Amino acid sequence: MSKPIENRYEFVYLFDVENGNPNGDPDAGNLPRTDYETGHGLVTDVCLKRKIRNFVDLVRVEEQRPATDGLNIYVAEKAILNQQHGLAYTALGEKPEKKKLPKDEAKARGLTDWMCRNFFDVRTFGAVMTTDVNCGQVRGPVQLNFGRSIDPISSQEISITRMAVTTEAESEKQDGGNRTMGRKHIVPYALYRTEGYISAPLARKTGFSEEDLQLLWRALQEMFEHDRSASRGKMAARGLIVFKHDTALGNAPAHRLFDRVRVERQGDGPPRGFAGHYRVSVDEAGLAEGVTVTRLL
Repeated sequence: MSKPIENRYEFVYLFDVENGNPNGDPDAGNLPRTDYETGHGLVTDVCLKRKIRNFVDLVRVEEQRPATDGLNIYVAEKAILNQQHGLAYTALGEKPEKKKLPKDEAKARGLTDWMCRNFFDVRTFGAVMTTDVNCGQVRGPVQLNFGRSIDPISSQEISITRMAVTTEAESEKQDGGNRTMGRKHIVPYALYRTEGYISAPLARKTGFSEEDLQLLWRALQEMFEHDRSASRGKMAARGLIVFKHDTALGNAPAHRLFDRVRVERQGDGPPRGFAGHYRVSVDEAGLAEGVTVTRLL
């Protein structure tokens, strides 16, 4: 595996949804998540990380990467985390003691390092691995904010019909009509913006490398292409603006760099697509010395 990255990064990521639900809230009947004070739509960082994890796992399978290549996923769907931790103990010939790390600091660190080397999402996003089978705790170099829609969203409830029923009793009640009514929630259109941070000092601790960074950029650009479902409608990546510092500690505050990325509404009426309705610009005038900006999308 290549050496850890040496530069700090920030990025702005834009994505949209058309006739779909980008991130339903299970505590609100799976309605699209909303800031109820402003009406803007929300997409959690966890939702976006799930898509990144799934894409990296897809790359691992499709490119037939070996298990030792470091692209395994720790928070995989249906994973049992204690079993994931047990892999580190087995590999290093250690015996787990309930909820405790080995007293020997070198052995304890070895377990955490093994998890970082073998699991992409541990060395990228970090993980709290202090369960019954303890592998320590890791602060990840890559962090994401919640996505927030540029404009307030209009959530709509659509009735749907299934031409089948589940049980014979239901069929008898309908005299063989066999129809089941249901509902789904959609956002007709919304453009979302999220912001992210990548720390070089934390990357040194987890081993997050240049190769990992390029895979992260690829995931952000391609992950929606492999995450289709009837509920999510049409989702697409619309922009990825990256600020790179020429030092590990950075050359400018993140919020000032984010303020340079402007997303402006164009045209009249409610937007129903990206083209013709939004303009994305980056103010590069007077950019802090040592900071470069690249548009990957």
